Amino acid sequence: MYDIDKIRADFPILERTVYNRPLVYLDNGATTQKPRCVVEAMTEEYYSVNANVHRGVHFLSQKATELHEASRETVRSFINARSINEIVFTRGTTESINLLASCFGDAFMNEGDEVIVSVMEHHSNIVPWQLLAERKGIKLRVIPMTDSGTLMLDEYEKLFNERTRIVSVAHVSNVLGTVNPIKEMVRVAHAHGVPVLVDGAQSTPHFAVDMQLLDCDFFAFSAHKIYGPTGVGVLYGKEEWLDKLPPYQGGGEMIKNVSFEKTTFNELPYKFEAGTPDYIGTHALAVALDYVNKIGMDQIYSHERELTSYAMQQMQQIDGMRIFGTATDKDAVISFLVGNIHHLDMGTLLDRLGIAVRTGHHCAEPLMNRLGIEGTVRASFALYNTKEEVDTLVAGIKRVASMF
Repeated sequence: MYDIDKIRADFPILERTVYNRPLVYLDNGATTQKPRCVVEAMTEEYYSVNANVHRGVHFLSQKATELHEASRETVRSFINARSINEIVFTRGTTESINLLASCFGDAFMNEGDEVIVSVMEHHSNIVPWQLLAERKGIKLRVIPMTDSGTLMLDEYEKLFNERTRIVSVAHVSNVLGTVNPIKEMVRVAHAHGVPVLVDGAQSTPHFAVDMQLLDCDFFAFSAHKIYGPTGVGVLYGKEEWLDKLPPYQGGGEMIKNVSFEKTTFNELPYKFEAGTPDYIGTHALAVALDYVNKIGMDQIYSHERELTSYAMQQMQQIDGMRIFGTATDKDAVISFLVGNIHHLDMGTLLDRLGIAVRTGHHCAEPLMNRLGIEGTVRASFALYNTKEEVDTLVAGIKRVASMF
């Protein structure tokens, strides 16, 4: 049984008021709130086990190292990677994609080579490739979509040619909520001998992800979107690929031996982890993953899908409502506009009612251009949201609309 009251009790911030109204937090696509166990784990480690990892022979360093490396195993298990060597800790999805674009580009891409992305990508999966394009003269090819927000797979396959080197695509659109058919897209890419990077920032918090089932070559996600701390992320990479890539940054930890004549690099995954890691944050990520596992990812998926479906039904009854993203396979995100009301006005007035939503282009300006709009209001759901909060949102939208 999904005990929503018990779950909400784990998140103290949900008890607060905003402008003398109960907080209705619907900005989970940007960041999720943190359960008490995550915050307490960070506090406890700072107070009792804080020491730099990997470099010390003393007790605290060894204990901190054990927690850090146990976290790597927790992540490996959570996404069903084959080995802890395939789990690289980063500062988030953005750094994971930048790392991969830089290292892969240096090793395998030359002028005229191409990367395939989609029209619905977040800027963090566009700009790193554009920087590589400026540096090395590569080209971006873009997968188009239908008006409902579904990628056109027939057009996708036509984009491949002898210069295609990698596909980099979102698992779930942070604007449309579209769940892309990654398994099929990977199959097509592999048939052309091309590896695939998946941006899993918006999928990992909402349903189970399995690297063996997806068979993607790289996968990135952020801790703060799955109830963990900010500034921590993961890059998964198949070991055979990570072995081939050069390091991303130089410094401590990523080396084996250093002399002024030559440096040899550390084994996986440390080759990509220069400097002191956020070992407090990685442990907190592991606690967050244990937390969602205890609830059950299938349970979370069912709850959020039911909530999203209910919200779609209720919102579609509002006069002037325009919802962007109506794909059959849609996740816990609803982006919308009402009549001619500017998204910033709607978001600002909803905030005065205690309802936290996000407004703007959501770091997806090319998608906004495709939709022919400047921005949207976005409500995004999490495991602790309720139908009552959806009702509050709907009533709020109606109230704001009546003012215009």
